[in-house]
Amino acid sequence: MSETPALVFGFIALLAIFLLVLIAKTYYTVRTATAGVVERFGKFDRITRPGLHFLFPFAERVYFVDLMVKQAQFQVETKTKDNVFVQIPVSVQYQILDDRIVDAFYKLSSPQKQIESFVFNSILGHVPKLTLDETFEQQAGISIAVKTELDATMSNFGFNILNALVTDLIPDPKVKDAMNDINAAQRAQVAAQARGEAEKILKVKQAEAEAESKALQGKGIAAERQAIIEGLRSSIENFREAVPGATAEDVMALVLLTQYFDTLKEIGTKPGATTLFLPNNPGAANDFMQQILAGLRGAMASADTVKIPPPIVPRPYPPATSGQ
Repeated sequence: MSETPALVFGFIALLAIFLLVLIAKTYYTVRTATAGVVERFGKFDRITRPGLHFLFPFAERVYFVDLMVKQAQFQVETKTKDNVFVQIPVSVQYQILDDRIVDAFYKLSSPQKQIESFVFNSILGHVPKLTLDETFEQQAGISIAVKTELDATMSNFGFNILNALVTDLIPDPKVKDAMNDINAAQRAQVAAQARGEAEKILKVKQAEAEAESKALQGKGIAAERQAIIEGLRSSIENFREAVPGATAEDVMALVLLTQYFDTLKEIGTKPGATTLFLPNNPGAANDFMQQILAGLRGAMASADTVKIPPPIVPRPYPPATSGQ
């Protein structure tokens, strides 16, 4: 009789454990941004949404599918049209279509591996047709092409490709160094051309300034000579009026003699001037005067005797006659 309560207690305990296991197998919850795929005896039965759900114990089983956006990183190595090997990092953002959960769960066993294969295929179909420079220029176009091809393919498996980004282009280090050297050489050439243009402009401006200075200097000399001529003319007229009987030749000789002595005076007062020996007798000034007058008369006579020859007119030749 004492063993009966113990057996009853053990049976109740086993029943309670069975009920707990049954409850655990019967109820389940689906989280937000997740879907439940329920199978009954190994066959797909239904899709369950977030919340509390019920299963038939030992007959049904649930699998959870993540509906959030995922990102996969790939590194593709390929060769460009000009035989340069480049590493192309590609970042793909994808998500399971809400109405294609069954296809996404059952058709692909490893979605990332499938996406990686399609990415490699798309990159290898575009980049080898482009040179390295064109690849850099068309980086956005390559991303669009990869995204379009991936989306068209993966949509059959229930996946939506949100973005396929070509994040970088990494050529061989030697190629990168060569490109940097070319860029540096081109920039140095542009800088040299700019310096040359600047020097050219500076020299042109200096030449223009010098030409303008010479022109102004010439105008100044011309004005100075004009003033000297006007002064000499006025002096000659005044002298002839003050001294009756004086001729213009006498006045000019006196003026030239005065300028001659003034020139000698200036030469003598300048530092480093050489020694000049001049006659000091009282008749020396008269000799200078006579020599200057002789020079003036000779110059005037030469000017009068110089005649401009008439122009040479070519003599016409007689017309040629043909022989008999």
